[in-house]
Amino acid sequence: MADRFVLTLINKRIVNKSHFDFMDTGAVMLSKSGRSVLLQHWQQHKYETITHPYLKEKVLWGLVPHVQAQLLSRHLRGDMDAYPPFLWK
Repeated sequence: MADRFVLTLINKRIVNKSHFDFMDTGAVMLSKSGRSVLLQHWQQHKYETITHPYLKEKVLWGLVPHVQAQLLSRHLRGDMDAYPPFLWK
């Protein structure tokens, strides 16, 4: 989920080279403006709705980890035979 989100920001050129700080040691860090852009877009992204592939219900992106945790707990309690992983195309 995080990888897809970050790659989308890069592919759409929302985050670019100017949003990173390059250190003398070779380290690369997200700059303050980069963090601001990333967090702003994440706040918007988590309110987008998707249809959960297992539940077939509309769910906010920000709630997907919570829904998956609930499904895992149901499986661990024995309420479900198998845990349905979240596979997003």
